[in-house]
Amino acid sequence: MTGAVLEALASHWRRNRLQLLTLALGLALATALWSGVQAINAEARASYDAAAATLAEGRFHQLMPREGDSMPQALFVALRRAGWLVSPVVEGRLRVGGTAVRLVGVDPLTAPPSSAASEALARTDLNRFLRAETLVAGPEMAALLEANMPNPVLVDQAVAPGSVLADIGVVQKLLGRAGRISRLIVLPEQPLRQQPLADIAPDLVLQRADGATDVGRLTDSFHLNLTAFGFLSFAVGIFIVHGAIGLAFEQRRGVIRTLRALGVPLRRLVVLMIAELVVLATLAGALGIALGYLIAALLLPDVAATIRGLYGADVAGTLQIRPAWWLSGIAMALGGALLAAASGLWRLARMPVVASAGGRAWALGSGRTRTLQAAAAVVLLAAAGVLAVTGGGLAAGFALLACLLLGAALALPPCLAAILRLGEAQAVRAMAQWFWADTRQQLPGLGLALMALLLAMAANVGVSTMVSSFRLTFVGFLDQRLSAELYVDADAVADRAALERFLEAQADAVLPIMSVEATLAGLPAEIFGVRVGYTYRENWRFLDAIPAVWDEIEVGRAVVINEQLSRRAALHVGHTLALGPGLSLPVAGVVGDYGNPIGQAIVGEALFRQTFPAIEPSRYGVRTGNPQGLRRALTEAFDVPSARIIDQAAIKAFSLSVFERTFSVTDALNVLTLAVAAFAILMSLLTLAAMRLPQMAPVWAMGTTQRRLAGLEILRTVLLAAITAVLALPLGLALAWVLLAIVNVEAFGWRLPMYLFPVEYIRLMLFALAAALLAALWPAWRLSRMEPTGLLRIFANER
Repeated sequence: MTGAVLEALASHWRRNRLQLLTLALGLALATALWSGVQAINAEARASYDAAAATLAEGRFHQLMPREGDSMPQALFVALRRAGWLVSPVVEGRLRVGGTAVRLVGVDPLTAPPSSAASEALARTDLNRFLRAETLVAGPEMAALLEANMPNPVLVDQAVAPGSVLADIGVVQKLLGRAGRISRLIVLPEQPLRQQPLADIAPDLVLQRADGATDVGRLTDSFHLNLTAFGFLSFAVGIFIVHGAIGLAFEQRRGVIRTLRALGVPLRRLVVLMIAELVVLATLAGALGIALGYLIAALLLPDVAATIRGLYGADVAGTLQIRPAWWLSGIAMALGGALLAAASGLWRLARMPVVASAGGRAWALGSGRTRTLQAAAAVVLLAAAGVLAVTGGGLAAGFALLACLLLGAALALPPCLAAILRLGEAQAVRAMAQWFWADTRQQLPGLGLALMALLLAMAANVGVSTMVSSFRLTFVGFLDQRLSAELYVDADAVADRAALERFLEAQADAVLPIMSVEATLAGLPAEIFGVRVGYTYRENWRFLDAIPAVWDEIEVGRAVVINEQLSRRAALHVGHTLALGPGLSLPVAGVVGDYGNPIGQAIVGEALFRQTFPAIEPSRYGVRTGNPQGLRRALTEAFDVPSARIIDQAAIKAFSLSVFERTFSVTDALNVLTLAVAAFAILMSLLTLAAMRLPQMAPVWAMGTTQRRLAGLEILRTVLLAAITAVLALPLGLALAWVLLAIVNVEAFGWRLPMYLFPVEYIRLMLFALAAALLAALWPAWRLSRMEPTGLLRIFANER
C-alpha cells in the first residue's frame, strides 16, 4: 500500500512540473542566500580562530605595557631571571607588495605549547629557521613573500591567513624595532615562588586569559548584521515555498479524498507526505548550497576587505566547504519546507474524509484564517511599538525588526483588500467593476508573492537609506578629521625633534598625532593628545559640548570623548572620566567617530606629554598651501620615502573605498532578494494561470478578446505591485530608522542621522514595477495565444 500511495503522490508532480520547479527553485534560492552568508561568516571566523591560535591567544595570561604598544626586551630577561616563565612576542604590520602583512616574531625556544606557532616550528628545521632569517607562512602569503622579499620562505598550512611567523630578531629588524617587544605570554606552568611583578616590571600589567579574542568580539556585530540580512532573504524565499506547497495541497484534494476513501490511514498519509517533502527539501537544499557557495565566493573578497579595513583582521581570500555552513543550509531548507507545509498538514490531519474534497478555499484560506492573520499583524506591530520604546540591546533591536517586518507582511493582504474594495466601489462600468472584484479575488493566490515583494522592497528602501545616510555622514566626517593637507610618518625620521622644527618652519601649522592604548571606564580605548589650533576649532563638530570646549582642552582642564565611549560607559558632558592614576577630568564634549570600534578620549598636547612622557608622535598632520613643495622639501632634507608622506586626498580615497566595499555585500543581497520576490510573482502567476480560466472564460464568452484579457492581467499584476511598493515605502523608512537609531547604536556604538532620498525611492519603485511587469508578460502572452477551444472546454467540464 505504501508504494501505491507514494506513486499516487508523485503523479501530481509529473502532471504539474512547473509547480515542482517553483517549489524546488524557491527553496533552493532561499537556501542559497542563507548558506552563502553563513559560508562567509564561517570563513571569517575560521580566519580569526587561526590568527588567535598562532600564539594560543585567549588561553594564556599576557604581560602588556601599561603605556604605549611596546616594552624594552630587557624586561624579558629580567623576568626570566626572576623566575617568570614568559615568552616574548613582537607583532606589527609590514607592507609587502601593496599588501599589509601581519608579522609575528616568536622565540622558538620558549613559544607557548599547543599553539600554531610551536606546531609550525616543530615541523621546521630550527637551525635554518634561526640562521637564514626564514619566514613561515601559508600558501597564499608564501607566494607573495617569495615575489617581494629576499628572505627564504617555508610553507605551512597551520599559519593563519595574512600572517607570517619568524624569529623575534628577524621581525624586529623588518619592523625597525630593535630591542623592543610587543608583549609577553605567561606560560601555564610557573614556579611556586616568584618575585612580585610590581618589583621587577612595574610598567607592565597582567592581562588575564578570557578564552576569546579581541577581533572576534569586535566583528561579532558585523557578522550578526550579515546573518540578519541572510535570514531576511531566506524568509522572502520561503514565501515562494509556502505558496507552492499550499497550492499543491489544494490541487491534490481529489487524490487525498480517493486515498482516504480506499482505506489509507490518515497517519500514514501524513507521514508519507512529510517524507516526500523531506526528500524534495534535501535535493533543493543541496542545489541551494551549491548556489550559496558561488554567491559566497563572489562576495568574500569584499567582506575580507571590509573586515580588514574596519577591524584590521585578515580573512582568507579562498572559500572552503566547511560542515558548519552547509549543514546549517540543509537544516534551514528542511525546517523552512516543513514550516511552510505545517498549516496544510495540520488541516489535513484534522479534516474528515468527506471534507477533503472541499473547494478552492481549502488551501487559500477561509474568512476565519484571514481574521486571525489580521489579528496577528496587529499584535506583532503593537509588539514592535513596545520594543521601540522600551527595548534595549541588540537582541531587542532584531526582535523589533522581526515583529515589524512580519507584522507588516501579515497586514498586507487586508490592506490590499480594503484598497481594492474602495476601487470597486468607485467603479461605474461593468468591466471596471469586474476588474476590481476579480483582482481582489486573486489576493489569496498572489498574497504570499506580494508579501515577498513587500519585504524585499522594504529591505531595499531601508538599507539604501541607511547606506546613503552613512555615506553623507561619513564624507562629512572625513572632511572634519582629515583637514591637514599632508600626513608624515614620524617613524621614517630618526630625529623627530628636528623633523618637527623643520615642519614648524615650513608649514602653516603642525599637528602632532599621539596616542596610547588604555582602559577607560573598564573598556578598551585610546587616549589622544592634540595640539589645539584653528584646525580643530574650525573643523570639528560636536554631538554635545560646553561653549568653550577647545579652551578647556588646551589648558588641560577637560577631555573630549567619542560617541562610542559615551554610550557604552554612560558618560555625558559634565561627567568625570578617570584617565589614569590620579588623573580625572570632566567631559567637555562628545564627538561622532564613525568607523571606529573602540572608545577614544582626547586631551591637550601639554597634558598628554606630561602624563605619558615616553610616547612620541606617530605622525604629523601638516597644514600648508603648497603640499607638493613641502613633500619635495621633506624628501630632500630627511630622505623621507614618498610612501611615508600621504596626502589628504589619498587617505580619503582609501577610506571611501573601504566604505563602498563594506556595503557592497548588503547591496548584493538586496538585489538578490528583490529578484527572488519577482520570481515569486512569476511562479504564482504561472501556477494560477490554469486555475484562473473559470473566471475569465465567461468574460471572454461575452465578447472580451483574449488580447484585452491579457492586457488586464498585466495591468492587474502591475497595479498590485504598485500598491505594494507604495505601502513598502513607509515600512522601509521605519526599517531604516530601526537600523540607524537602534541596531547600529547597539552593534557599533554610534548613531547616524537619517536622511531621505526621494530619487532613490522612485528608482526602486520603478525597478519593482519593471520586475512585476516582466513576471506578468509570460502568463499574459500564453493567455493571448491560447486556442479558443481551451476556453470553451471550461464550459464542458464539471466545475
